[in-house]
Amino acid sequence: MSAEKIPSMSDIKRAHQRISPYILNTPVMTSHSVDDITGAEIFFKCENFQKIGAFKMRGATNVIMSQRPEDRTNGFATHSSGNHAQAVALASKLAGSKAYIVMPKNAPEVKKKAVAGYGAEIIFCEPNEKAREETCDRVVSETGATFVHPFDNYGIIAGQATAAKEFIEDQPNLDVMMTPVGGGGLGAGSALAVNYLSPSTDMILAEPENANDAWESFNKGELIPVKNPDTIADGLKTSVGVRNFEIIKQHVKEIYTVTEEEIVDAMRMIWERMKIIIEPSCAVPVAAVLKHKSVFASKKVGIIITGGNVDLGNLPFK
Repeated sequence: MSAEKIPSMSDIKRAHQRISPYILNTPVMTSHSVDDITGAEIFFKCENFQKIGAFKMRGATNVIMSQRPEDRTNGFATHSSGNHAQAVALASKLAGSKAYIVMPKNAPEVKKKAVAGYGAEIIFCEPNEKAREETCDRVVSETGATFVHPFDNYGIIAGQATAAKEFIEDQPNLDVMMTPVGGGGLGAGSALAVNYLSPSTDMILAEPENANDAWESFNKGELIPVKNPDTIADGLKTSVGVRNFEIIKQHVKEIYTVTEEEIVDAMRMIWERMKIIIEPSCAVPVAAVLKHKSVFASKKVGIIITGGNVDLGNLPFK
């Protein structure tokens, strides 16, 4: 796949073949109780059961496994405090390579331990975007490692698209597919897969009101960076990527925003009704369905549950 070409269906299929030995084809779950509450027929693609507990394993594995063995010698580097860090760490290990992960000093202990557990070398930095990027640039310069961007990379987008590809194959004839949107790796990848495989399905994204750059950018038709994001959905605090936004502009029908209270209520409902652990970020599209019941009434709605890595000592509900 060309480094600067929007992934084709062939690219997504090749990505799926490449990563299949290393990932799980996660289950699709339903709940009569959730259907009754929402008034829709909802199908959940459970990437919280994916390796490392999140969909990010798909994109990182695609980028890393697409490198020739001789190009893996110096390892891989990224900056992330969350699921992408764990994905690069594990995918690098599976590729027989080294991972260098730049993490903010205040990253949760559980995430630091998970990254270290996959054998990665952690380099700590101050907790801001500038420090993360500068530290990662220095690591790449010193080690010769290949940088793996968390979302603004067509290889990442093609890898994340495989979740929606599996979803459509397992559950055809969806009226709507939904994901949360932060950087837009999953949102853009899912939009491409839907466009290629199920063009009659509407692609809808959901975002916290307190980190609504994708919504603002989508409605104004130009990239507007996120300003002071303050949301419990920590995976969605980043600005949407340039490559991601171009795809989202073309292939997404709508972006909805939800409040912090709506996110917590939706998260709690899934924990209570389905007995599965989901991160706050995953609850955002569920909250959007609850908020706009008339839009989704009686429709078949597919939601990708993005991950289940939660700090159990710091839950938003009692």
